[in-house]
Amino acid sequence: MSSPAPRFPVSFVRLAWSNLAAQSAEQVALAAAPLVAVLALGAGAAETGLLQTALTLPFLLLAIPAGVLADRLSRRGLMVAAEALRALALLAILALILGGHVTWPLLAALGFLAACGTVVYSVAAPALVPALVPADRLAPANARLELARTLAFTAGPALGGVLVGWTGAGAAFAVAAGLSLAATGLLAGLHEPARAARPRRHVLQEIAEGARFVAGHALLRPVLITQFVFNTAYFVIMAVFVPFAVRHLAMTASGVGLVLALYGAGMVAGALLAPAVMRRLAFGTVVAIGPVTGLAASLVMAATIWVPTPVLAGLGFFLLGLGPILWVISTTTLRQAVTPPGLLGRVSSFSVLAQGSRPLGAALGAAVAAMSGAEACLLLAVVGFLLQALVILASPAVRLARQPEMATATT
Repeated sequence: MSSPAPRFPVSFVRLAWSNLAAQSAEQVALAAAPLVAVLALGAGAAETGLLQTALTLPFLLLAIPAGVLADRLSRRGLMVAAEALRALALLAILALILGGHVTWPLLAALGFLAACGTVVYSVAAPALVPALVPADRLAPANARLELARTLAFTAGPALGGVLVGWTGAGAAFAVAAGLSLAATGLLAGLHEPARAARPRRHVLQEIAEGARFVAGHALLRPVLITQFVFNTAYFVIMAVFVPFAVRHLAMTASGVGLVLALYGAGMVAGALLAPAVMRRLAFGTVVAIGPVTGLAASLVMAATIWVPTPVLAGLGFFLLGLGPILWVISTTTLRQAVTPPGLLGRVSSFSVLAQGSRPLGAALGAAVAAMSGAEACLLLAVVGFLLQALVILASPAVRLARQPEMATATT
């Protein structure tokens, strides 16, 4: 009989719980904001696309500066400050809703501030993990964090949609703010091991160093390109899905929330299957599963143009969660393994920067929807998902038999 896996250190457990709370806060707010815009403020596809742009623009603007800070300062301290900022922004939205003063521009502006907190958290957390767990527990730790994130993606959209549909927008943002405050408290009690001091250089030198490492690495470069295209295509869909679902699929607010929750359900299924999948398949095969499944999901979503049923929309979101969660676990572990410790923050920031393609996708979706309708956006997304699948399938990353050895050099 095999012995049970050793428990994770207390500090990592606090990080995992804070991750669950923070991700849940983000998902509840992301589900509630477009519903408020459509149902309370009368926004259309173009306006919701611009709202999604505001909610995701910080990934493009702040990821790289956050990576420099994560390599210079306490990563725990950065995460505490970031989560506190998100909580304050969500509380401000709640106050505006309760006072009857919420407007589309204020919703977008405060959502932008909340997303700034998300960016810093997303950069610092992967860089912090190797300091909290032994090297041989790195992959299981990443899987644990992703499982927490999948639970948030499952419950968050459904909870946000149900709260808006049953009790109004105020309750949704109150829950999101409470979860964000809980994440702040958990992070505040986390112990981060001291890091060796390193010489300060000009910020542009440090950014360039991280960029050279990622761009010159045969494994990380195609992963980054695939991430960028995947997120662009995904947010072309997300920019228009709520008004498309309400008007073309005749769905209610609660129904939209439940369909969006199937994305999280797919992620849960993928995360639970991940240990068995990674034991049975080559490491590179696991890397390829996500992009290929994303392409299949986009084809299912496009089919709702001709077969307007929530069932196909739900299946599309489920597939978008099922395969890509294996991508996240495998590529996060790959990135942490091949990156020198002193570069982890900056290399992590380039991964988060790839999520900066989200506002580009949302803006593209808004523009295409305004000119040609939401249906054209779904077809455009298929083209994007095909491109990202071709990029990763042509890369050496999919030919890896096993996880690379951990990098030990410092910088």
